[in-house]
Amino acid sequence: MSFHFADIARQAASDRAISPEEILELRRAGWADGRMSREEAQALFTAQDTLTAPCQEWTDFFVEAIRNYVLEGSEPRGYASEEEANWLIAQVEGDGRVCSMAEMELLVQIAEKSQNVPEILKNYILDTIEEEVMTGSGPTRCGGELADCHVTKAEAQIVRRVIFGQASDRPGGVSRSEAEMLFRVKDAVVTHDNAPEFKRLFIQGVGNYLMGFASASAQISGERALELAAFISDNKVNVGRFMGRMAKDAPNAFGKVFGRKGTKTGRDVLYAEAISVTSDEQDWLDAQIDANGEVDAYDQALLEFLAEETGQA
Repeated sequence: MSFHFADIARQAASDRAISPEEILELRRAGWADGRMSREEAQALFTAQDTLTAPCQEWTDFFVEAIRNYVLEGSEPRGYASEEEANWLIAQVEGDGRVCSMAEMELLVQIAEKSQNVPEILKNYILDTIEEEVMTGSGPTRCGGELADCHVTKAEAQIVRRVIFGQASDRPGGVSRSEAEMLFRVKDAVVTHDNAPEFKRLFIQGVGNYLMGFASASAQISGERALELAAFISDNKVNVGRFMGRMAKDAPNAFGKVFGRKGTKTGRDVLYAEAISVTSDEQDWLDAQIDANGEVDAYDQALLEFLAEETGQA
């Protein structure tokens, strides 16, 4: 770590404030050799923990710099090692407070942009996002707000980014643990005035787990990530035929992810196999719906969605 970088970081921590000009100097000094070092990343977390009213420029720099260190600091690029994952968790937990908005955005971007991260970090990100959605309050990094009594549009989008992220439990799709998280959040807020985006996410997310196409162990290429971009950001009012649209919009889901050429016949076979809800999945679904003692409006919408997707509507 250069003396200049260390001096600015220490001054920011001491003053509990940092100016846009100082942030620009940190950018220049921090990436002088093309990488962010452990000492530099540690200094940024120290400053982050002390700043009283960080500006937008700081948040942008902090997220970019720490993400760069965790994902680009060692080979292979784009991945986090077990040691880097444990370091990141320790830093986020270090100040003893609920994850800040900057730290939450950092975790979301790591889930989105990394090729893969260790299981301990996947679980930590999912647990942290669930806690923030359930208990957080205040403005989010990218507009909107967190609310502790209902799910806002911004919160629904944050959850969507995480569970469909490249480094999620199930790359490009929703895992069982992620679907169970959606049920827990839904059960906690079902009687409140939630954003319609959350209901769509709940239906699409659980539906994707039950009938999705992505392999649980798939690693997503850059090409595959582009194919999924439109699917991940889907917030249309009409959720019907969601899986069919995914098949049409991202046909490579049937090819590279499953190790087959994306022929029409191959896609049709895989679609038919994936869309079937197995007995184990049905038992799981029944248990999730029974958890709150009723078939609520979200459960009913999910059941109607599944019936439509399987042709039983």
